[in-house]
Amino acid sequence: MKTNYQLGLLALIKRSRPMNLITGPIIYSMLLPIGLLDLCVSFYQWSCFPIYGIPKITRSRYIIFDRQELKYLDWISKFHCTYCAYGVGVVSFAKEVIAATETYFCPIKHQRRKINESHHSWQRIGFEQEADFDFDAKLNAIRTEMTKIGKDQ
Repeated sequence: MKTNYQLGLLALIKRSRPMNLITGPIIYSMLLPIGLLDLCVSFYQWSCFPIYGIPKITRSRYIIFDRQELKYLDWISKFHCTYCAYGVGVVSFAKEVIAATETYFCPIKHQRRKINESHHSWQRIGFEQEADFDFDAKLNAIRTEMTKIGKDQ
């Protein structure tokens, strides 16, 4: 029996849910605006922070590519993880650069509490897993739980 990381493209497509195949191009179309945001925020910080003496935010602390090392992921899941790591990392990096700018120009706290973390406590899978870990089963359980949360709101 082939493990997940040995499956070919056709087997992975057959295994995929139709809604994932349909929405995939929409999801990946965000790569252009995310890349543009990355470029703009990096240029902004590079050009403006030295003028004001604001310490630069280290981009690599927010954009982390480490899931490719996981043996329980197939190559397409690793590809998806790379995309998500980049997207979430860029947005986190941009948020930190903007927060530094806000602190420099207007360090007044808001009257109402800001939400700094995700509104939901989304489940996460630990990075390290046993050799027989079933990623697909755990992923499906998390998706089921997310669907229930969405229906309760």
